[in-house]
Amino acid sequence: MAACGGSRTVLTFCLVAVLGAGLSAGAAQAQTPIDPQAADAALGLDASSGAASGATSSGATPRASSPGPSATAQVPGMAAAMRFWGTVRPSLPGQDPFERLNRAVFIFNGVVDHFVVKPVAEAYEAAVPKPVRTGVGNVLGNVSDAWSAVNLALQGKGTRAAEMTMRVGLNTVFGLGGLLDIASEAGLERQSEDFGQTLGRWGVPPGPYLVLPLFGPSSVRDAVGFRLDTAYNSAVYPSDAPQRWRWTALRLTDARTDALPFTRLLDTVALDKYTFVRDAYLTRRRSLVYDGNPPPDDQDELPVEAPVQE
Repeated sequence: MAACGGSRTVLTFCLVAVLGAGLSAGAAQAQTPIDPQAADAALGLDASSGAASGATSSGATPRASSPGPSATAQVPGMAAAMRFWGTVRPSLPGQDPFERLNRAVFIFNGVVDHFVVKPVAEAYEAAVPKPVRTGVGNVLGNVSDAWSAVNLALQGKGTRAAEMTMRVGLNTVFGLGGLLDIASEAGLERQSEDFGQTLGRWGVPPGPYLVLPLFGPSSVRDAVGFRLDTAYNSAVYPSDAPQRWRWTALRLTDARTDALPFTRLLDTVALDKYTFVRDAYLTRRRSLVYDGNPPPDDQDELPVEAPVQE
């Protein structure tokens, strides 16, 4: 799975840098105030993937000035993030057998993020007007919504799948191809799902925790799901290689910009970032698989026990 990132991923991040410089007066993304969805983006970068449930979004988050003790007051919704952090549980014994290798990859990812990805995302956030970021984020979210509808159907959640299909149709036809999120105003809220969650609903255990080069936190199960998620993205984005890479760069920049407020607070409060990100990621993914109602630890391998909420 990591190999699939390889040279293509490096090229993608180069494109992100070029795109970020070229779009200092251009267009970009949008996101909702910090909540568990934004936490997904921060903990795993790029949603629509099982490596992290890719955050797609529809409202913009003000940029926090300098993180500090009052950071929660500077960013709307940060209290929600803190409540999520309060639910983080320590990983179970044996969940991170590759910790030494994972930590090395985690450090590598941090260096790339610090010198390339984060500066591009910050420039993107500062230079692009909020309405433009909102519109572009809505378009990207609409593409991901279609995949969420497929995954909901595969999980046997027929009512939710129908709602997401209606959401995509409404935003595509009446929302100018997804530029406007009129479905949310009509009560059809986004329900982000990926193939890693689908595998979890089918009873596939998460397996060991992994840190993928450039893509961040994952697990064996989510890495497999991530491959299917990226295959979907390859199918729906332009077939012309340069155009496809521009969309990919935009999507990655969108996801990283979503995560900025969360990671600013993480930089302030986390003593051991690796341990915190790992535990937060595993907690969040477990919650997503069980629709927010995970069973006791001793029943972790019994996803059929989790109620399916229609």
